Amino acid sequence: MNRTTSGKPSSRSAGRGGGMTLSEAHVARTLREVADAGPTPGMVHMVDADYVRIRDEILAAAPPGPLKLFAYGSLLWKPAAEVRGGERVVAAGWHRAFCFSVLRYRGTVERPGLMMALDRGGQCQGMVFEIAEPVAANLEALLRREMTILPPVNVPRWLHVRGAGGAMRALGFVVDPANPRYVGKLPKRAVAATLATAVGHWGSGAQYLYETIRHLDACGIRDRNLWELQAMVAEAIEAG
Repeated sequence: MNRTTSGKPSSRSAGRGGGMTLSEAHVARTLREVADAGPTPGMVHMVDADYVRIRDEILAAAPPGPLKLFAYGSLLWKPAAEVRGGERVVAAGWHRAFCFSVLRYRGTVERPGLMMALDRGGQCQGMVFEIAEPVAANLEALLRREMTILPPVNVPRWLHVRGAGGAMRALGFVVDPANPRYVGKLPKRAVAATLATAVGHWGSGAQYLYETIRHLDACGIRDRNLWELQAMVAEAIEAG
């Protein structure tokens, strides 16, 4: 089935195996109108030629067959490109982490936010989708969503993933630890404090975490670290 976003999971689905502490009411307390300040001064933003170059490099290195995309976070519900199908897989050697700072979108220069990427170590359950035709156009739309600044902190990489049908290669986005915006492994309480307070014109960090967990749950995936984090974020919002 072709789609541009995943179906919205029910609140009952999000409670499977024990309800989330973080709720829609908590998220609502973090949201407010934030004007987009536009490109951050001092940052070098990508231009059309950059996206075309990276798109062509990805296509040249792609394995035979449909181009597969590994989704582990917001790509589950907002891929910015038309995708189809869906198979649960595991990417060994990578894990989800709120590991790079953002001064826009879900944060501001005055109160930076944190965004999630794949970082080295462990393993990550996610979904593999096929990027629909026209592949080049859909891939470029995806790149424009995931990458805005040079050097990019969230970089495309061919990952080895395994599902019920066996091993395959899928395109994923992983963090570049050499990037100045990479913050490494922060204490979970510090991450929770940031997600509970940071907000930008796309929404808040708490909202991003909430939607990620709900959509993972709808796919039958529970990330233990995110589950612990959401309880801490709810606690921080209540304390604030």
